[in-house]
Amino acid sequence: MNIGIDIDDTISNTYEIMFNDAQKYTIEKLGRNGQIYKENLKTHMYCKEMHNWTDKETADFLDEYYESIMKEVKPIKYVSEIIKKLKDEGNTIYLITARFQNEKFDIEKVTKEWLRNNKIIYDKLFLNCDTKTNIVKKNNIDIFIDDSFKNCKEVSQMGVKTYLFNNIANEDFEDENIERVYSWPHLYQEITKIKEVN
Repeated sequence: MNIGIDIDDTISNTYEIMFNDAQKYTIEKLGRNGQIYKENLKTHMYCKEMHNWTDKETADFLDEYYESIMKEVKPIKYVSEIIKKLKDEGNTIYLITARFQNEKFDIEKVTKEWLRNNKIIYDKLFLNCDTKTNIVKKNNIDIFIDDSFKNCKEVSQMGVKTYLFNNIANEDFEDENIERVYSWPHLYQEITKIKEVN
């Protein structure tokens, strides 16, 4: 099977790191309180929406923190061994991420180095994928995993088996065509069920 996997908050703990930096930025740089607004959540730009940032404020935050966040994130527990197991079982692994290029650093180099250092194996890496449906379609993805409800919704509407990787920012969203998973062992269990049926 062709398996498409998001990186941030699916393979890595990006939200945890980004959220704390977002709080610091909102309180110290913007002079606002640390109140979050979960009712605003619509896309993968959780921190922007939760803190009611403008586009300029978001750009300023990313300009200051993006590189350090990308270098500081850690892999979610068991991800490396389970992706290796999926690969060893004959699946093709596509990493499909919205990570984007930045003037200050090379996101492709940073991402590939991080993946290598954390023993995350894959067949192909796609960066700068704000909309992931085109990549899913072109690469005949059978299973798609992401923490973004928006991405999962769009891909599930294409008839692709879709899993939403649970986190605090997406826990209020539900869709009958999207299955929620809570860990990499849980995801592997669900994928194994599909293989048993086929």
